[in-house]
Amino acid sequence: MKKHDNFAIKIDWLLVVLYAVVVLLGWLNIYAAVYDESSGLSIFNPETNSGKQFIWIGISVVFIVLILLMDYNIFTIFPYFFYGLAIAMLVATLIFAREVNGARAWLEFGPIKFQASELAKLATALTLAKYINDYNVKFNKLKTYFISFGLLVVPIAFIALQPDPGTILVFSSFLIAFYREGMNPALIIIGIIAVAFFLLTLLVPKMLIIIGVFLTGFLVIGLAAKTVQRAFLVFMSMFIITGFVFSVDKIMTDVLKPHQQNRIKVLFNPNLDPQGVGWNVTQSKIAIGSGGLLGKGFLEGTQTKYDFVPEQSTDFIFCTIAEEHGWIGSFILVVIYMAILLRIIMISERQKFRFTRVYGYFVAGILFFHFMINMGMTIGLFPVIGIPLPFFSYGGSSLLSFTVLLFVLIKLDAHRNQIITR
Repeated sequence: MKKHDNFAIKIDWLLVVLYAVVVLLGWLNIYAAVYDESSGLSIFNPETNSGKQFIWIGISVVFIVLILLMDYNIFTIFPYFFYGLAIAMLVATLIFAREVNGARAWLEFGPIKFQASELAKLATALTLAKYINDYNVKFNKLKTYFISFGLLVVPIAFIALQPDPGTILVFSSFLIAFYREGMNPALIIIGIIAVAFFLLTLLVPKMLIIIGVFLTGFLVIGLAAKTVQRAFLVFMSMFIITGFVFSVDKIMTDVLKPHQQNRIKVLFNPNLDPQGVGWNVTQSKIAIGSGGLLGKGFLEGTQTKYDFVPEQSTDFIFCTIAEEHGWIGSFILVVIYMAILLRIIMISERQKFRFTRVYGYFVAGILFFHFMINMGMTIGLFPVIGIPLPFFSYGGSSLLSFTVLLFVLIKLDAHRNQIITR
């Protein structure tokens, strides 16, 4: 009995409480997003999204109990098995999943639908944590980059075939953990520069960009490049950037599908198709802005009531809390999410077992990207790419996968002293 008491004490109850608060708030806002006064259906009715979400909350609680009762060694010894299973399910998705809106992303088991990419996030995080820990990986060797990025690229490649660009973008959050473990920050900087030039090319004529790149490059060579090697590196960078700028059109037309191209274009020009592709974001902004400081009140949102915002209980759930609870409600939700992220980082940093620390940073990165992109797309800062708000948006597989992702960390943290002495 004493052993179980000690285990219960070591569980990070603050993170558990923060999780419960977000799930509860999400459930209430899912009810508000689909509320129909004339129907008379309660929040628990299984015919409504809120009723279905309540069932999934119950299922998630069962998984929480199972995870906390499991032997923690399952997560530290068998990640490669989980990784293989996830890849197999991604392959099965490409073969057996029905095509919906141009993508094959959901496996169906009777009435239950499941995204294999959600399992892939967990499995890849555990596998990379195991590799980095078991081999005492240091990011100063080419072999380390090759294996680490190889393990990361395999699930990304299968997800790209579905295709699901939103999930691919979330996988880039794994670089946060790589950076924490010693990866050269230049790789992240190069990625940011690539994204910046991609977006800039959509806004500014290519020749102006090229002229600016070469002027800047020659200026750097003249003022800062003190060796021939550095001057050559700057010179080559100028040509690489030029090639990338001219490849943007090909990426837009040959890689991205028409509806994905339109979503990016609408990001820069919301009036491009206000009744079509731009409708979601325009109505989302109206809903958020109409909430004002304190909001219209629970179940009183007009944009919500009259279904002006499509997918409001899933991708655009943030509109509901912003309209009905205003800036104050939105701010409180952001603070809670920031508290969750900071708590995860604190938990990660107090680990002496590298596996748990690395896994913790993967969890923080995944949640941060979902949180940032979801809220960003509702206010027009990111294109609409179907990213749910963690623990908050309607969706059974989403809630369950985020729950498992988080509570595996909580489980490992509760045994941090035992893991060290194994």
